[in-house]
Amino acid sequence: MRSPAFAVRLPVLSALRLAPLGDVWHKPAFSSVVALLVVLGPLVAAGRLDLVLYGAAGAMCALYGHGLPYRARAGALAWVVAGMLAGVGIALVTAALTDAVAVRVAVAAVLAGLHKAVCDATRIGPPGNVVLTFLAASAAFVPQRLADVPLHVGVGVLGGVVAWAVGMAPWLVRRDGPERVAVARALEATARLLRARQDGTDGVREARHAAAAAVNAAWQTLLRAGAGREELRGLLVRAESGVSGGAGPEALRGWARELREGRPVPVPPAGDRSTAAAERAELAGIAAEESAGRGLRGLARDVAGRWRVVVMVFAGSAAAGWGSMAFGVGRPYWAVVTAASVFAASTAMSWSRAVQRVVGNLLGVALFTVLAPVTRLGAVALLVTVLALQFVTERAMTRNYWLGSVFVTPTAILMTQFAGTQPVPVLVADRWLDTCLGAMAGLVACVVLRDRRAAGRVHDGLERLERLVAEPRPAADRLRAALVGLREAADLAAGEWRGAALPEERIVAAERAGHRRLAELTAGPDGRR
Repeated sequence: MRSPAFAVRLPVLSALRLAPLGDVWHKPAFSSVVALLVVLGPLVAAGRLDLVLYGAAGAMCALYGHGLPYRARAGALAWVVAGMLAGVGIALVTAALTDAVAVRVAVAAVLAGLHKAVCDATRIGPPGNVVLTFLAASAAFVPQRLADVPLHVGVGVLGGVVAWAVGMAPWLVRRDGPERVAVARALEATARLLRARQDGTDGVREARHAAAAAVNAAWQTLLRAGAGREELRGLLVRAESGVSGGAGPEALRGWARELREGRPVPVPPAGDRSTAAAERAELAGIAAEESAGRGLRGLARDVAGRWRVVVMVFAGSAAAGWGSMAFGVGRPYWAVVTAASVFAASTAMSWSRAVQRVVGNLLGVALFTVLAPVTRLGAVALLVTVLALQFVTERAMTRNYWLGSVFVTPTAILMTQFAGTQPVPVLVADRWLDTCLGAMAGLVACVVLRDRRAAGRVHDGLERLERLVAEPRPAADRLRAALVGLREAADLAAGEWRGAALPEERIVAAERAGHRRLAELTAGPDGRR
């Protein structure tokens, strides 16, 4: 019998395998470049290179929220900007109050843990906590005077306003774009599952999990969009029924293509009466569940419940930073960022992320060495190089994290060079050392402090929901709480260490049954809600 803690394969070559190009990579790529150009262009033209890092902290928030409906994106981007500037502000105050490198590392490590916990709790999505941690950790090692902190944070606020506007701009063109993409992904994943079943290939199991995850992600997107979108919801329910033999793969792909091309939402042919009734019941149950939002208090509880993540990230990041300091690196923020970036959802995934980070960073440092002479021709050349690298980074990141790291590494190094250049050999040596120390410290912290109960809590929540669904007349509020609790437990386990894969299909099936049961409980005497 294998040990769930350590019986895990740690491949290297598969961690470096390239995936197909992502379907929406251009959105964060263009958004970040436009926001950076609008914010940094005037600063460079005015010769205020000392303010570039702070403006970039706000502008880089344009990377977030591109998978969210615009109703949810508006609030999410505002919170990302606020969180980014709060972290940078704390780091700047620390830099102004103390010259002790060990203290600055400790503060950066605490911020790294909080960034990870909050990003996991809010499910903000890529690029997650890494960008927040990089900019805050960088700010902790910038020479600073306390009197200058308000100005520097104010420049970041202006950058954040630009990022918010850029992120929300597509709403003017296609107001249901994110929902369309999410449903299209679910339809395409379901079509791949049906095709795998028809062909009898060995990939049925993987396709089944991918379809379950895509359908669940699409439901979350539609729920966050608020009321409306009935046609998209009906199409997604039909995608779920397609798994059990409804629509064929070609029909599902055709519907997905129409959604992506901006055509009117396709209307699938009507099914039999029992199928139609089941679909209406699930839609009604989902609408009832919408009233069970978490709110700020629920979010605070969720973040507090992730204390283990905070401790784990802090331990790895602090150890990496202090180790780098012991080796003579004066600004060991890159070791902190590398350690914070290693933490993933499972031991195998964290190992893969560490391999990808090391390979990508070392190649990225080599690329920086090649580009350094060009960037030192002047501020404009430096800005153009940073913008070009940022655009390529978003495209490469969808193929594999290591490939994206090849371009994000020189971007990050160059971002700190606006206020003053450093010798290239020193930068190269420091980044190589910081990368290796950070990856090693992060992995050690992951193994030592992993949460062995995360998957168990998911199974407990699943059994609780299934028992409620089977009861003759369960209380609606208990059923609603069980639905929300199961989803939160699954999301929490996805960010913690576990020894076994989560039963995604069973979770989706239980949620569907719960939605239908909730619809029955909330219906009026005439069958209407």
